[in-house]
Amino acid sequence: MNNTNKTIVLGGGCFWCVEAVFNMTDGIISATSGYAGGKTKNPTYEEVCSGTTGHAEVVEVVYDPAKITLEKILDIFFTVHDPTTLNRQGNDVGTQYRSAIYYNDPNDKETIDKVIRELNASDRFEKKAVTEIKPLDTFYKAEVNHQDYYERNEFAPYCSYVIKPKVRKFKSKFPDAVKRK
Repeated sequence: MNNTNKTIVLGGGCFWCVEAVFNMTDGIISATSGYAGGKTKNPTYEEVCSGTTGHAEVVEVVYDPAKITLEKILDIFFTVHDPTTLNRQGNDVGTQYRSAIYYNDPNDKETIDKVIRELNASDRFEKKAVTEIKPLDTFYKAEVNHQDYYERNEFAPYCSYVIKPKVRKFKSKFPDAVKRK
């Protein structure tokens, strides 16, 4: 990672969905599944799924701001998940599935707030966003079997029924943002 790259940590339900989309987004250096926003140090997937750690399933997105803006990243993020449902995305229910944005750079807070204000003023969703916005305390990388899950399991039922529609939505709305192979 060079010194000009930036990082934002996003929680939009199951981390496999968010990671899959950002792995195929141009300007993204890496998308890593993990946990953030809770109190338990070095949590495991099972602990986070229990709902007792306070952590959300998140994706650490490292990006090149010369190729993609934080605004564009947030637009993609709000396209592939519903920020108006508290502690759930579809059938995934619990605080670990909350909509969340954790930032490292205090200057990013202004951009995040602006994007949320514009989202809430639009008719994109019927309700207001309930996205948690906080400075990042610690990001814990998820276990290896959770990394690049969609790419390794594209035809598994969860990937076919839950992730693939989000990927299609991303590719349809942001065709110019899709990485070229």
